[in-house]
Amino acid sequence: MNFQAVSPPAPLKNYVRHFWMLENATDDISQKTFTVMCNGVPGLIFQENPKVFTGFQGEQLPQLFVFGQATKAGQLQFSGNFCNIGVSLKPAALKSIFGLDANELTHQNTAIENLVKSSLSGRLANISSTQQKVSCIIEFLEKQAARHGQPNDRLEYALNGIQQGKKLPDLRRHLHLSERSLERLFLTHVGITPVMYSRIIRFQSAITLIRQRRSRSLTDIAHTLEYFDQSHFIRDFKLFSGVTPTTYLRKAMETMPGFPEWGA
Repeated sequence: MNFQAVSPPAPLKNYVRHFWMLENATDDISQKTFTVMCNGVPGLIFQENPKVFTGFQGEQLPQLFVFGQATKAGQLQFSGNFCNIGVSLKPAALKSIFGLDANELTHQNTAIENLVKSSLSGRLANISSTQQKVSCIIEFLEKQAARHGQPNDRLEYALNGIQQGKKLPDLRRHLHLSERSLERLFLTHVGITPVMYSRIIRFQSAITLIRQRRSRSLTDIAHTLEYFDQSHFIRDFKLFSGVTPTTYLRKAMETMPGFPEWGA
């Protein structure tokens, strides 16, 4: 299995974290499972073969679809060969690119044709080159961002602050926003509450520390990230990854970060 991530061009840096390609060339047609861990961002995926993957509820996924935020881990079933191209968006990009309230897609995915009048899916299906497919997606996103993109300075300050470990009360005081006002801002632009976003970002920090595989213990990681206690750390970790930190450390096989299979 091969994975590649590509940085976005300058006009999309405010909306896209990276483009990615995941390819599996195999003769093995047995059914396998990926776990999709929470990472605090929405995205877009194009499948060359839309019959390979089934979604969290066992449903067939559209060939080109957009997905919103998730607040718990889910599983995708697949079998055989596939070549998928994806876009890892910035947390607020659903509003900026598609003009919809982000909470409309929380825990949801939808074919791109349900959001915009576009022939993008058919165009991608008729292009053979992966690079040309990516260029086609870039052109589409740039046009959408030019149509809908309106930076929200308060939101960007809050998102950056949370990513840097700042406390929500401090952010609200700086922004002169009530708890309810900040929550509405996040639900509209990000799709989840600032409290939930903070929990997911802290989980992602824990994943980063575990992947570094230093000698520090899980207890030390929980203390460093200011979890109330280790049981709180384990509970959040299991919600967002589907497994305990110990199981992740011992069994995760991640060709693509945040998208593990599990060893024996």
